[in-house]
Amino acid sequence: MLTHLPILQVILPLVAAPSCLIIRRASLVWLFTLGVSIAAFAVSALLLQQVSTSGAITYGLGGWDAPWGIEYRIDLLNAWVLLVVTGISTVVLAAARASVQAEMDQARQTLFYTLYLLCFAGLLGIVATGDVFNVFVFLEISSLATYALIALGRDRRALWAAFQYLIMGTIGATFILIGIGFLYMMTGTLNMADLAQRLPEVSSSSTVLAAFAFIVVGVCLKLALFPLHMWLPNAYSFAPSIVTAFLAATATKVALYLLVRFTFTVFGVQFSLTSLPLQSLFIGLGLAGVFVASVVAIYQVDIKRMLAYSSVAQVGYMVVGIGISSVVAVQATLLHLFNHALMKGGLFLALAGLAYRAGSCHIDAFRGLGRTMPWTMAAIVIGGISLIGMPLTVGFVSKWYLISAALESNLWFVALLVVMGSLVAVVYIWRLVEAAYFQEPAGDQPPVVGEAPLSLLLPTWLLISANLYFGIDTRLPVEVTGAAAQYLFGGAQ
Repeated sequence: MLTHLPILQVILPLVAAPSCLIIRRASLVWLFTLGVSIAAFAVSALLLQQVSTSGAITYGLGGWDAPWGIEYRIDLLNAWVLLVVTGISTVVLAAARASVQAEMDQARQTLFYTLYLLCFAGLLGIVATGDVFNVFVFLEISSLATYALIALGRDRRALWAAFQYLIMGTIGATFILIGIGFLYMMTGTLNMADLAQRLPEVSSSSTVLAAFAFIVVGVCLKLALFPLHMWLPNAYSFAPSIVTAFLAATATKVALYLLVRFTFTVFGVQFSLTSLPLQSLFIGLGLAGVFVASVVAIYQVDIKRMLAYSSVAQVGYMVVGIGISSVVAVQATLLHLFNHALMKGGLFLALAGLAYRAGSCHIDAFRGLGRTMPWTMAAIVIGGISLIGMPLTVGFVSKWYLISAALESNLWFVALLVVMGSLVAVVYIWRLVEAAYFQEPAGDQPPVVGEAPLSLLLPTWLLISANLYFGIDTRLPVEVTGAAAQYLFGGAQ
């Protein structure tokens, strides 16, 4: 069984998705989906353990050896991302039942869990596969399921948000497919490891440069890197609360993984960061995203939308790490991938609790919330502090590594701008604190009575507690991401 773990990671949710339509009863489907996610999390934990002790794992499908057959290849990088995606999925699903019941009618709930598992399987497939065309296939599976999940939102604007994302997502996927086609034309292979060996021989070709450009732009569109982020605020704002929590904590992280994988593994550091001015481009766009998105977030009255713009800013920090392109900087990026998943997962689950009680995530609903929903508001405050990057939270850890990397590379102005970007985040987080603890509920607003259900609060606090725990005990994320960063720069795994 242990030898089949790489394929089990993807097959479990992929086979389970249509099974939901057979079970039908919403409560049983939720329990079944949660069980599948727990199993996927266990598999990812075993894979990370195996890779840490024995090195990369390769798994050929159908008895065909690579590069002729499709190969799944698990190393420290994707084992880490698999653990993040499956862990977040499990916690989000634990909270899903009450929120889904509140925001969807009975007839749509089974469909929701089916689509969720398809999206989940697609994300895991993108990360696990060692074949670039397989990346495109799984990207389409996850994207199509995501469009439908967003459209399930109770606000009719969810349909427009889903359509907008469909258009932008299709453009991004088309760019990626064109790039893959160019790579195959030049090398005759689709296997990532094989591409990494063959591409240096043709790296001076304009076709390879075009392939790289198409793939990077397509992935950055999926990543919501500024200024290719315009689909994200509406998608997060109008999707069901549980969908927002899942996508914010996983989908952009998988896109970031793809950017790292293509940049460092497939094309190689020498080509990616010296043949093209990507370092300056990534640092510039990343920092622009940090400030533009943070300033826009200050003026939002819908808090889901505010945190959506905050996600664009946090993506900027991760891309800056890639742009600095040192071992410590890439480690900071991989750390922030994990840390941001904890932050945004916890924050959006807390907002799901607010939406459950108040039916809205408008800033006015926060007035007096510190007294009526103290545990929910406390979770939002701690998540917000972590987002800012205060000491003893995970947000501080990854920003510390990013600032250290900038200073080591003599990019003191980048370090200064990273600190200033964190200070801008204080402004929009303070708006929530001010409304919750220093303002009275509006006279025309119905009072919020009672906390969110325990089934929502417990998963929320699990992620919020993780923000504090891994901000203090950093051994696991720092060791794994440090080894993964060394591996990406050619060190032994």
